[in-house]
Amino acid sequence: MKADVIVLGAGIVGVSTALHLQMQGRSVVLVDRKVPGEGTSYGNAGLIERSSVIPYAFPRNLAALAKYALNRSSDVRYDPLYLPRIAPFLFSYWRNSSPKKLAVAARAMLPLVEASVSEHDALVEAAGAAHLIREKGWIAAYKTPARFETAVAQAKALASYRLSYDVLSPKDFAALEPSFRTGEGGIAGAVHWRDPKTVTDPGELTKQYARLFESRGGVVATGDAATLAPAADGWTVTASTGQLSAREAVVALGPQSGLVFRRFGYRIPLAVKRGYHRHYRLEAGHSLGHSVVDEEAGYVLAPMSRGVRLTTGIEFADPKAPAMTVQISRDERIARALLPLGEAVEETPWLGLRPCLPDMRPVIGAAPRHPGLWFNFGHAHHGLTLGPVTGRLLAAMMTGGELPTDPEPYAPSRFG
Repeated sequence: MKADVIVLGAGIVGVSTALHLQMQGRSVVLVDRKVPGEGTSYGNAGLIERSSVIPYAFPRNLAALAKYALNRSSDVRYDPLYLPRIAPFLFSYWRNSSPKKLAVAARAMLPLVEASVSEHDALVEAAGAAHLIREKGWIAAYKTPARFETAVAQAKALASYRLSYDVLSPKDFAALEPSFRTGEGGIAGAVHWRDPKTVTDPGELTKQYARLFESRGGVVATGDAATLAPAADGWTVTASTGQLSAREAVVALGPQSGLVFRRFGYRIPLAVKRGYHRHYRLEAGHSLGHSVVDEEAGYVLAPMSRGVRLTTGIEFADPKAPAMTVQISRDERIARALLPLGEAVEETPWLGLRPCLPDMRPVIGAAPRHPGLWFNFGHAHHGLTLGPVTGRLLAAMMTGGELPTDPEPYAPSRFG
């Protein structure tokens, strides 16, 4: 089979990239070992995070570092045996989280974040996937008045971004989410971010986009990205139906992208943050209307098609290590004190991998030393949010189309 482009990776980033290349008149084959939407794109909190204008930075104050060093936090945990392996990435992440460098990252990411909702809107309409989208924003909840007051001050400091939000007293929050505990021991206040949208089934949304791609003539093939090889007229990869060839290839494999770029000699410092989710039923007579983030414990409670999805914060451990229940068990205990969760839907939690780079920006652009090879990965916590806009950006770069923003901040060459 021959095509103009092979896109490796059928998560939200790869599917979006394939769709946008297709819109530019390219014939595209989308290749993955799994069916679309069943990798990292399946297991997130379902936020199209328009309000996330400041990247997630590494903590810089000593109190926070000391807290995390004890390894008892619910939002971040680590496997002590894995720390030596991840230490270079963590040090670089810490350096890039200085106020000056964080401001650089925020400026670089802002055009992508600002376009995130509108880019999804276009694909949602074309795919007929509006039933998966909720236009309620999300709620950042706080259990201590001091943290709530700080959060309100931080929200006001973002005035120049013209974000839409409401400050919620405990009474206001209870009016929106009456099943939560408020007052002493419960929610002391919240900030309701109204610009974002949420998805009730992120994996299904990715599948809907993939079906749109196929309905327009695109091909989805089962294959092994690690077999990608240069050829006289472009690139080849082995699929279950035989060898595929194309003039160009895109690596959009998320946390697995290193399987390809390392083989070709690129020293991109891609790391993995592990994360978990599990669905729960609510006790009779209770409901959850919004995605709610417990900002002090670092987990999300999101209304999904399978129930209430509890997603954890960050776990640093070997990506290949078996799932560990410590973090999600901590989060579940904390969440049950706020919301009457019933029994778990799944027998075991789901474990996923988030592809992260230390300067808090994805890699988008041409591989410097291999003509026809392109990269689009490293979206960290915002793969769902940024998949469509980064797919459009890369497609424009590959076809000479109109660029939605300057791609220089995301260039693969920044790592040498």
